[in-house]
Amino acid sequence: MVTPNHLSVLGIIHTAISILAILAGLFALLRDGKIDPANSRGKLYTWLTVFTCLTALPIMRFGHLMPGHYLAIIILILLPLGIYSGRIFGKSADYLQMIIMSTTLFLSFVPAINETLTRLPIDHPLASGPNDPLVQKGFLILTVIFIAGVIYQVIKLKHRKKVVQAPTPAF
Repeated sequence: MVTPNHLSVLGIIHTAISILAILAGLFALLRDGKIDPANSRGKLYTWLTVFTCLTALPIMRFGHLMPGHYLAIIILILLPLGIYSGRIFGKSADYLQMIIMSTTLFLSFVPAINETLTRLPIDHPLASGPNDPLVQKGFLILTVIFIAGVIYQVIKLKHRKKVVQAPTPAF
């Protein structure tokens, strides 16, 4: 008997890559205070996220594009903006890069929350769909964490820039 929450082979590959991408993004945030696409942790996150998005696009559970597909497309647009923000945005590049890269991680968590709560446990999922109150609470908590995290990152970056720009006293 096939369970209602079965995954295709592509779905399993996509899920595995997406879990690795999210873990890489969280590790980069914890280690560096941001997802820096110039260092190895940021590059790993970026590539895993690209593969996650590309493997999401052909998955059509209902035969047409779903909100997760549009999130994948948005993430694929945001990643180059984050990577090349220095060339695009000038003075504000550091802040915009940090916000853009954090946004890609935030957007990756949206389908992760929905899919996890509507598929697990397999025999009796915790939520019935994206409009289920549990999923909506998950999205609200995610949004609060995202906003607080970005504010924290901006404050830390601003502080780092002040320390770097502070003149050294002459003796």
